[in-house]
Amino acid sequence: MVLEKQVFLFLNIVHNSMKQRITDTFRRGGFQLTPEQFLVMDTLWDEGMLTQQQIADITMRDKNSIVKLIDGLENRELVQRISNPKDRRQNLIRVTPLSNKIREEVLALAYESVHRIIGDISPEELSVFVKVLSAMESNMDPASDLEAMAEKYPTDKKGKQ
Repeated sequence: MVLEKQVFLFLNIVHNSMKQRITDTFRRGGFQLTPEQFLVMDTLWDEGMLTQQQIADITMRDKNSIVKLIDGLENRELVQRISNPKDRRQNLIRVTPLSNKIREEVLALAYESVHRIIGDISPEELSVFVKVLSAMESNMDPASDLEAMAEKYPTDKKGKQ
């Protein structure tokens, strides 16, 4: 198999498998969350109240997909839209008390799932993998800088992984 085809095929397989594994982990834990919804929740937990556009920018998703994700989270009473007092054309999104109540359990499930996925891959190998993914994204979008994003939005507030 040609190397380029392997890259395409394997990235697609791993992406889909990872999403399914995380979804299954959340479901077994009693939470009906998709990985994409989790990323929105995690962003709000870390950053506080944000506009839909800010969430889209941070998660590198288009605004329309963010609207759909927020709709689903709002239906589950995990986020709430409020009118921005500084600009009535915008909604601010904030987490609800229910969301804050489940935060630690959901985060634990997400970390558990990722730890199973990365298994016994060394930190050095993971670092190289992240750099390669960042270079691939930069090849597709020169304005994108995943390594800068990692610095701006570290895995925790102390910047530790």
